[in-house]
Amino acid sequence: MDFAEKDLLPLSALQHLVFCERQCALIHIEQLWRDNPLTLEGSRMHHRTDEDAPRREVRGDLVIVRALPLRSFRLGLTGRADVVEYHRIGKSSSPAGEDHAGVGLRGLPGRWRPFPVEYKRGKPKADHCDEIQLCAQAMCLEEMLSTEVPEGALFYGAVQRRHDVVLDEPLRSETVEAAERVRALIDARRTPTVKHQPKCRRCSLLEICLPGVTGKRRSARAYLAEALARAGNEEVPQP
Repeated sequence: MDFAEKDLLPLSALQHLVFCERQCALIHIEQLWRDNPLTLEGSRMHHRTDEDAPRREVRGDLVIVRALPLRSFRLGLTGRADVVEYHRIGKSSSPAGEDHAGVGLRGLPGRWRPFPVEYKRGKPKADHCDEIQLCAQAMCLEEMLSTEVPEGALFYGAVQRRHDVVLDEPLRSETVEAAERVRALIDARRTPTVKHQPKCRRCSLLEICLPGVTGKRRSARAYLAEALARAGNEEVPQP
């Protein structure tokens, strides 16, 4: 089933969902956000790619497009790519040439293969949240351009290194599943609870989320009793 334009969800929600379902709900259901030093550093990294309109740069057999709008009616997602590189794979200037791989680019001869590049502040993560976001971008490009996008890359600022990603079938299946899960979460309009985990320390929504409180199943009476006991054990500062 294809989705209508008005029903498309933010592509960035996939990364939020895989990182933490509660974070995803706080951002995309409750519309809450708070910056911390990590998110501000990430924003500075994205400064060159945050353009009002796509900008094209030609470097011989490489074309770089920044801030390219993306959408997939099949996945029900919309967003913007940090960078899409186009690598020349053929010299034919004829639309009916023998090399049908890739796409044609206005004003340039030959065929060009799209290669999305997503910029991240930190370093490679243990889960697949970044790879899934990148794969979703590639699947948007495939739908928009009617061509295959077999690979992409993640650039991590902390290590100043590009990490190439093969967009294989297992990753594509994870991406489709994540798109279905994020739609179900947002349609339910319900923010889940979560247990405190080490990764919570990196989240800018930590003070809003309060995983140490919301992640515990207990009565209001038990919570108040614990809070009073904790307060009674604190030393009163001397004047």
